[in-house]
Amino acid sequence: MTGSRNGALLVVGDVVTDVVARHRGPLAGGTDTAAAIRALPGGAGANVACWAAYAGCADVRMLGRVGADAAAWHERELVAAGVRPRLVVDAEAATGTVICLVDTGAAAERTFLTDSGASLRLGPADWSDALLDGVGRLHLSGYLLFTEPSRALAETALAAARARGVPVSLDPASAGFLTRLGVDRFLAFAEGLDVLLPSRDEACLLTGLSDPAEAAAELSRLVPLVVAKAGADGALLARSGTVWDRVPAVTATPRDTTGAGDAFTGAFLAALLGGAGLREAVARGCEAGGEAVCRVGGRPPHAGTGT
Repeated sequence: MTGSRNGALLVVGDVVTDVVARHRGPLAGGTDTAAAIRALPGGAGANVACWAAYAGCADVRMLGRVGADAAAWHERELVAAGVRPRLVVDAEAATGTVICLVDTGAAAERTFLTDSGASLRLGPADWSDALLDGVGRLHLSGYLLFTEPSRALAETALAAARARGVPVSLDPASAGFLTRLGVDRFLAFAEGLDVLLPSRDEACLLTGLSDPAEAAAELSRLVPLVVAKAGADGALLARSGTVWDRVPAVTATPRDTTGAGDAFTGAFLAALLGGAGLREAVARGCEAGGEAVCRVGGRPPHAGTGT
């Protein structure tokens, strides 16, 4: 377990309701497909915060925006997970909802249908520089970049953190949304980051390179530290245009890969705040990712659910 001797972790990003539908084999068009369906708390940003707390970070804070329909539930779930939530309640939009279609075959791969709802209506008016008091690291969910209000919020938070010397990390979040946003716009924002945590596919998309190692190395010319998450192949660390290390994944039998990258990020950041070295922090991330794929949903277990 790690601690927070180097300050709190502040996560800014999405808090959504995940509707996870686990089915086996192809969906049957025009008729029924049997599935096990559960509604669970989710959101890439909120998942990162919960996994960081689970990994032992004693002070994890979460800024997000939800609808009145599910605000109380999401706040309870975050508190039960050890996170200090600051949830802005949107008077107009409902809480974001993501339909997670999980094929329960060997890879347990998932497809997302996303209604961002209130989560990406987070804007500069929801920010206060006081949120950074006592914070050792700021993590931004990449989903913030995909709408104008939340992108403006991300720019505001990034500038405030840099003014205070607080390192900032970001997970690009979605190759599909990155394509819609535009690679150039994303990279222009990324120039201000200290750590970038893309998936293998996101790293390749952002560079136009087909080899994940080459892509991670190229991105590290722009961002000082790039940690490319490669699922069952572990993770790559790149700095100054060179792949510095490769850390193997933990062997696991996947049930649901939803949130595995968030688990990696949360545990990685918790380890850094606890004083771990880079390779150890990445290894902690791989361990958390391996644990995450063995669970249904994107969150770690906590006392509130017993699961």
